[in-house]
Amino acid sequence: MRNTTRFPTVADQLYQLASGAATSVDLVRRSLDAIEKSQHSLNAFRVVLTDSALRDAAEADRRRADGHRAPLLGIPIAVKDDVDIAGVPTAFGTSGWIPAATADAELVRRLRVAGAVIVGKTNTCEFGQWPFTSGPAFGHTRNPWSANHTPGGSSGGSAAAVAAGLVPAAIGSDGAGSVRIPAAWTNLVGIKPQRGRISTWPLPEAFNGITVNGVLAHTVADAALVLDAVSGNADGDLHKPPPVSALEAVGTAPGPLRVAISTRFPFTGFRATLDPQIHTALDAVAEQLGQLGHTVMTGGPDYGLRLSWSFLSRSTAGLLDWGMRVGETAELDPRTRANLRIGRALSQRALSKARRHEAASQRRIGAIFDTVDVVVAPTTARPALRVDAFDGLSGIATDRTMIAACPVAWPWNVLGWPSINIPAGFTDAGLPIGVQLMGPANSEPLLISLAAALEALGGWHTRQPSPWWTESS
Repeated sequence: MRNTTRFPTVADQLYQLASGAATSVDLVRRSLDAIEKSQHSLNAFRVVLTDSALRDAAEADRRRADGHRAPLLGIPIAVKDDVDIAGVPTAFGTSGWIPAATADAELVRRLRVAGAVIVGKTNTCEFGQWPFTSGPAFGHTRNPWSANHTPGGSSGGSAAAVAAGLVPAAIGSDGAGSVRIPAAWTNLVGIKPQRGRISTWPLPEAFNGITVNGVLAHTVADAALVLDAVSGNADGDLHKPPPVSALEAVGTAPGPLRVAISTRFPFTGFRATLDPQIHTALDAVAEQLGQLGHTVMTGGPDYGLRLSWSFLSRSTAGLLDWGMRVGETAELDPRTRANLRIGRALSQRALSKARRHEAASQRRIGAIFDTVDVVVAPTTARPALRVDAFDGLSGIATDRTMIAACPVAWPWNVLGWPSINIPAGFTDAGLPIGVQLMGPANSEPLLISLAAALEALGGWHTRQPSPWWTESS
């Protein structure tokens, strides 16, 4: 049965606040109530900040009454549990005793300056390693479109919270597709911005530069608004790209573009094949691009072999930083401990070599942008997996299952370039499908303008799941 109650967008809630139809306290209470009713079944949140959220909402109402007009003033937002909030543990999916953060991350500081009300921290798998959101610390987070399926990962809690209407937008992080994959599997827009666009401070960079913070929302405009609100850098950030205006791009026609439709997968060591229904969805997006007047051709980036080695060394060595942050009292999955051992082995010469070759990889892969403006590819090779698909697997079996489902999102993390997941339809079983728009450095405005044009044709934000998660357990 279709849900007839439309979940609010950021734009909807800003209109309610501006018109006086609702206060921030109203919106935040509704969000907290929806979280409480869903938590036993959907399980999107690791921490719910009820008291501080209500205080911040009351302050937002006072600010609005005094004439303040910050871009997200009074809007309830969730952040992933890899982001520091002062006084709250940053567990990043682990169990055991974790010390509380002593200060807000720069991202959280910017959310507060923009007026957002942070209602909680969302679930993620341990250290964001896998495309699912589950673990011994909190159990399974489930997909709003199907209780039997995962919302993806590692930002699956944030995706589930937005897709279920608990919050209108959320922050995730993306080190190998961890914003785009759950966005694809929950019918959301997921923006992985340029490296450094959103600060990672107190980390100068995350996972040796492959992980960035990103945004999940129902619409392109919502995602762009939140992206603009949180973009910018702290003094200690290693990567500081030139500023762009994401929201302005939403209303700007991209002009006639040359678009490559790519089904080429990078080398991963394990076999991956594209699900026929995802291929059909990609073809439908290609047809829409033609309707919009763009020149569409078949082609794909030259990924080469070295890129996968670079990713492996940077990702596993990056686990060492998080292992130290959570401390020895954290109880880690055996697969995490195995990856930490790999990270220790690769953290010196292999990592240094990988970093030295990044510019060469950017030149080789970026050569495609000499002939096209945008690459469009599937975000995942398969639709959402069952919620227990990764339970009890060995490390090798986990990697094999992960790569078979999600082989194509990670190269843009090594390159540090922007990519956006947009919804692209549903399987016969009703599971969402996504495709990703991929551009060169600092191309967020171009990708956002193209995504907005496709949204106008596709109208994906009008479809939403029936709220099974509000039923009694």
